[in-house]
Amino acid sequence: MEGREGMRAADADRQAVAERLRAALDEGRLDLHEYDERLQRAYAARTYADLDGLLTDLPPVTPPAGSGVAVPPGAAPATQPAAAGPAAQPAGAGPATGWLAQVWLPYLRVVPILVGIWAVTSLMSRDLLYFWPGWVAGPWGVVLLARTISGAAGGEPRRRAEGRKRRRR
Repeated sequence: MEGREGMRAADADRQAVAERLRAALDEGRLDLHEYDERLQRAYAARTYADLDGLLTDLPPVTPPAGSGVAVPPGAAPATQPAAAGPAAQPAGAGPATGWLAQVWLPYLRVVPILVGIWAVTSLMSRDLLYFWPGWVAGPWGVVLLARTISGAAGGEPRRRAEGRKRRRR
């Protein structure tokens, strides 16, 4: 082989192909068996020709800067989604949205249940009972508010997103 096809691929090139395959799996373009097979071939690839052959039937993407993976000739390069994979979030949702949901969802699930119990017992007694859920919701809400402010100021959503990305790789 001559030219680029015969050149040896780098780890960054293999990783770029693996990420494109993962995106294709998430998009429904590959089934799990074919994804697994191509992923094994991607990490075993030695040359650019080996890597390029894994993406020929998938829509093209622009490889990361510094990568030698080629876009098939005649295809207009598209842009790759910012976050492809199980952790991909809807447009406009960043790592802060997921982090906030993780912090506040338990509170938002438990407090309505407590208020519901209070409301039912008040209705059953036909009297407005002392609002005891406030003793749970108030302090817990203050702690979560402090955690939200300190975590957002300290960059915790970004750190968690980066850690999640590292674990996936």
